[in-house]
Amino acid sequence: MINKTVHDAQEAIQGVSDGMTFMLGGFGLCGIPENCIAALRKSGVKNLSCISNNAGVDGFGLGLLLQSPRQIKKMTSSYVGENDLFETLMLSGELEVELIPQGTLAERCRAAGAGIPAFFTPAGYGTEVAEGKEVREFNGKPHLLEYAFKADFAFVKAWKGDEAGNLVFKGTARNFNPLMAMAGKITVAEVEELVPAGELDPNQIHTPGIFVQRIFQGSHYEKRIEQRTIREA
Repeated sequence: MINKTVHDAQEAIQGVSDGMTFMLGGFGLCGIPENCIAALRKSGVKNLSCISNNAGVDGFGLGLLLQSPRQIKKMTSSYVGENDLFETLMLSGELEVELIPQGTLAERCRAAGAGIPAFFTPAGYGTEVAEGKEVREFNGKPHLLEYAFKADFAFVKAWKGDEAGNLVFKGTARNFNPLMAMAGKITVAEVEELVPAGELDPNQIHTPGIFVQRIFQGSHYEKRIEQRTIREA
């Protein structure tokens, strides 16, 4: 029986080193690999290139790694979001940032998992996104050449998983997580509930275990809300 479980996040990140490229699933603060991020911060690994839809918020999510000196060298994201430190570091030039359209970010992840080295997309043509990129016309419309990502590790978070690495995502957490799980050389999955292999309904599995190399049951999830708007009484 295949068993890909590891004890905790510290064991799951074994092999990470300075200068690596990481993918981190999640959308805002939903479905982010909280335990893995905490372990990376504790490890002190530096000069990382991180691919994530955004960079968490100040003091939480990837914002924790941005707080630590030189842990993140480059961020590839679709927006700055609610992270003031991310914005400050980007505008000051202390952090290298590649901002790309959200759909392009998703497709560059998917292409990596599907073994497609590059693709053309109309998104971003005529903007700063197009600078330095090959342009080709299809059906009378200009398209940019975009390359699939290359990541040493992909860190994802799922609602439920089994010992063989099969994953089930819940709600909005099924965002960048399934795409990134396919794309990392080593994919680490943290789950809220870990069950024996064979217990998951095959028809409900979102990411097959073939894409996952390590899995563990996470703990102490805060599941913060990025913004809460309430109506006055």
